[in-house]
Amino acid sequence: MSAVALILAAGEGTRMKSATPKVAHQILGEPMISLVVGVARESGCARVVAVTGHGADEIEALLPSDTEVVRQEQQLGTGHAVLCAREALAGFDGSLVVLSGDTPLLKPETVAGLVAIRESSGAAVAVLTTHLTDPGGYGRIVRDRDGGVSAIVEHKDLTSAEQHITEVNTGTYCFDSRVLFAHLDRLTNENAQGEYYLTDIIALFNSEGLLVTASPAEDPLETLGINSRVQLAEATHVLQKRINMRLMLEGVTMTDPNLVWIGPKARFGRDVEILPMTFVMGESVVGEHARIGPNTRITDSRVAHGAVVDSSVVVSADIGPNATVGPVAYLRPGTVLEARAKAGTSVEIKNSRIGEGSKVPHLSYIGDAEIGADVNVGAGTITCNYDGAEKHGTVIGDGAFIGSDTMLVAPVRIGRGAVTGAASAIAHDVPDDALAVERSEQLIVEGWAARRRKEQAAKKTGKGDTGQ
Repeated sequence: MSAVALILAAGEGTRMKSATPKVAHQILGEPMISLVVGVARESGCARVVAVTGHGADEIEALLPSDTEVVRQEQQLGTGHAVLCAREALAGFDGSLVVLSGDTPLLKPETVAGLVAIRESSGAAVAVLTTHLTDPGGYGRIVRDRDGGVSAIVEHKDLTSAEQHITEVNTGTYCFDSRVLFAHLDRLTNENAQGEYYLTDIIALFNSEGLLVTASPAEDPLETLGINSRVQLAEATHVLQKRINMRLMLEGVTMTDPNLVWIGPKARFGRDVEILPMTFVMGESVVGEHARIGPNTRITDSRVAHGAVVDSSVVVSADIGPNATVGPVAYLRPGTVLEARAKAGTSVEIKNSRIGEGSKVPHLSYIGDAEIGADVNVGAGTITCNYDGAEKHGTVIGDGAFIGSDTMLVAPVRIGRGAVTGAASAIAHDVPDDALAVERSEQLIVEGWAARRRKEQAAKKTGKGDTGQ
């Protein structure tokens, strides 16, 4: 298919009640506009052009680099928005798919089918429609006696006779681009909003005997436009159900799919188990037989086969085969757990590599560190990596044993097979197979506790005698 997609994304979206442009709001971790661009690409469109206006800088920053951009400096309606793209599309003669930036639930096959209908029929335009039990707010499809589309009438301009129509315009079209741009200059703004409606082009085509076709979408939810936070939540639920259903049919187990949220770009192997209250977003990849959740959030990370992530947060990290994370761990960007490594309860790791079979079981912070294989890091260990101005690294050799409550004052290197004593502050390198202990001398004062209790009791008795 040699079609071009034109995405209208210039509107303010006042009903969102937000400083964020409407199409920049996220659904399952993806900006609305990005989802629509993805639909256009997956449907086979060779080029994607976005028309931006309100919040243009913010929206354009969200677009893939191969998306072309046209600015609509004044928002004068959908017809005017398309007209703004005329120069960018000069010389193009083919199917022009016009999409709304606030319809993220469209399926690529629906868009591809609309193009096929227009091209096979030779129509000037094919309109995607749907039937709604409550069509309030949508433009209606007015058909002639033969079933052809005679006009699209905006909700605010409906006559009393047109109020009963349930077939609505979805805002998705496939035009013969040459015919479209030959007629756009003839649009007027003589309507309740004083705007140039793209929908008025239908009446122009009909007046010249040009063929106008319409193709109803089978699922009305696919055409849902997002104009409020309520509709944003509805769209999230639809996409959540769609993604989870596909994954379960592909071999992923979800004990309660209503309590699992998966981003559209995340990928899963077979026999993955996802427990409730789990979010997997961005470009995350989860390997076969991994178990994720409950109460877990994973973003832009890789979880290898057989790994377990329990009640934890993982951001831009790499978890190796059969590694375990959590409960209540936080893996920050740059973290790598190699095969069979462990980041346990209340452990935070940042920009560090934990070697094969090594363990950071609990209550520790590891930052900017390289930990070798088969290392045990005792509870309460901290890599003191920041001196107030710069970050410094810690290196721990294979087979080392880090005693509980060790402070590793970076930059520092712990040798292979070395041991640090519990409650030590290690500020100097430790050779291979050595023991490093740094503690002040323990002082014991015999009978001190008993004498203190006796003194405290006497004070209380004295207060009683004075009536205090």
